Amino acid sequence: MEPLRDMLGHGFIGKTLALVVILALGILRVPPATGAPQPGKVYRIGVLHPGSGSEERLAALREAGYIEGHNLVIEPRHAQGRVERLPALARELVALKPDIILATSNSAIQAAKNATKSIPIVMAFSDDPVAVGLVASLARPGGNTTGVTLTAAGTLAAKRLELLKAALPRVRRIALLDWPRGDATASAPAVQEAQLAARSLTLETVLVEVRDGSYERAFSAVSAERADALFVLSHPILNRDRKRIIALAARYRLPAMYEWREWAEEGGLMAYGANARDLNRRVAVFVDKILNGAKPSELPVEQPTTFELIVNMTTARALGLTFPPSLLAQVHHIVE
Repeated sequence: MEPLRDMLGHGFIGKTLALVVILALGILRVPPATGAPQPGKVYRIGVLHPGSGSEERLAALREAGYIEGHNLVIEPRHAQGRVERLPALARELVALKPDIILATSNSAIQAAKNATKSIPIVMAFSDDPVAVGLVASLARPGGNTTGVTLTAAGTLAAKRLELLKAALPRVRRIALLDWPRGDATASAPAVQEAQLAARSLTLETVLVEVRDGSYERAFSAVSAERADALFVLSHPILNRDRKRIIALAARYRLPAMYEWREWAEEGGLMAYGANARDLNRRVAVFVDKILNGAKPSELPVEQPTTFELIVNMTTARALGLTFPPSLLAQVHHIVE
């Protein structure tokens, strides 16, 4: 909430943007951007993504009035899980001189920052951007980068592990499923936070990476490690392939914790995190403000104020699980 209060208190509102904020019971409900693109102008947005892109983000831009093929040109550069390609892809985008670069994940944001000091960069999304040096502070990011972060500090790995333990009191060994990252800023904080939290919860963890894109091999490794449950780390490629992961978790009868609501809605057991649809709308607001003249250095970085715990009761029954009342009391949405 502090970045939001700072933004409102200092009047950082785009010339044609009216942002309505409703506070109810401590929950921030944010509408889509309502600014109007300048008539007759065509905007060029570069998209730098370590995975394969996000249709939801484009949908949020359409809600804000930016329509591809009409007043918007999208220049996508997707690394397809190969993080080492991001610097070259960022340089390609900079050469096109887009109005904005939209960068997803810390590794993509850093690559974009290394490639340009003048083109505005909108973060969508970042983990702990101050700690990894992406911005000077949340309230006053400085430079050419601002946007939306998933957390102000650390990651949500510890909280997710705590909820998984609460749902499965007898669990003892948990497999951490990750995609090979190739850079230190991407997975290390979440893995370290999960491992530290596991020790305090008297849990054992084993890290399993999806090498060469083989999910079958990864789940065979999880089974060989005799894991009682699965904890899927956040990565764009894993999110893209969530149907395969959910299906394999069901086949191996592994209760699992995921990040985004969509995983639980599509058959995953549990998910805990911010609402991705709302965050994408916030990203669109940043794009709209900057295209209407706002400076990234003066737009406070925003972070979610509420997080959702989603459980899929159909999946729970299929696994023969009964959630303790203490866990159910924390659930925001049940999928039947």
